[in-house]
Amino acid sequence: MTVLFCNDDINEFLSLAREEGWISSAWELEFLRTSFPSGCLVCRNKGIPVAFLTSIKYGKSGWVGNLLVRKEWRGQGLGSTLFQRALEVLDEAGTRTVWLTASESGRPIYERQGFIAIDTVNRWQIRGRIATGNDSADVVSEILALDETGWGDRRENLLRATINRGSTSLLPGGFLVRQRWENAFQIGPWGSRNPEVAIELLEQSIIQTEGGPQIFLDVPAGNSNASNVLYGAGFSIQSSTTLMYRGEKPDYAPENIYALASMGSMG
Repeated sequence: MTVLFCNDDINEFLSLAREEGWISSAWELEFLRTSFPSGCLVCRNKGIPVAFLTSIKYGKSGWVGNLLVRKEWRGQGLGSTLFQRALEVLDEAGTRTVWLTASESGRPIYERQGFIAIDTVNRWQIRGRIATGNDSADVVSEILALDETGWGDRRENLLRATINRGSTSLLPGGFLVRQRWENAFQIGPWGSRNPEVAIELLEQSIIQTEGGPQIFLDVPAGNSNASNVLYGAGFSIQSSTTLMYRGEKPDYAPENIYALASMGSMG
């Protein structure tokens, strides 16, 4: 039976996510449930959650992420059931473009659902220390405008959430947000109109140290300047997924996107 994700499901989801090696935390699920509750779904068997899916809508776009099925329940169509229902909910909400990131094995499945590959997303990592930002009361409006130049949509609810939980650096033409994930840090969202500003933002944000915590970020491969900046700073690629969309072709400009706002689950 497919029902809406409830607060009691969060710990169960996080336990399964850790087994899969995912980077996830309670704040993310609470934010998704608050922002788009009809798109956060669970399949239960005798009251026990056996499959999960989260999705979110912002502007005219949506994002499907966190599709997770217990190992012993895989191959029975539960993931497909949740996925189809999520697409219906997003369509009913007026979404024109739906995004997701797909593994190599998942890409053919999504292609059969009408999704088109538009880019590769590389996960980069390094060890280091995170510096504090230069947060001010008026950063949100400037960040929203800069972010829209990359994604072609106004992602206000997502950006406000990540800004509020992290620390922010803002320069003319660019911004960078740092977020804490248990024993690691995430860089993102991060956007810039030129690589010089991006380099300055990164230099303000991290100090590379061998014994420091892991620092992660998800970056479109279509932004070659971002790859050059990160290679130059000592980052390396850990893994890759395929960025896909379905529906109206987005005004996507990866050259302005230096890191996603989430670790694959919200864009």
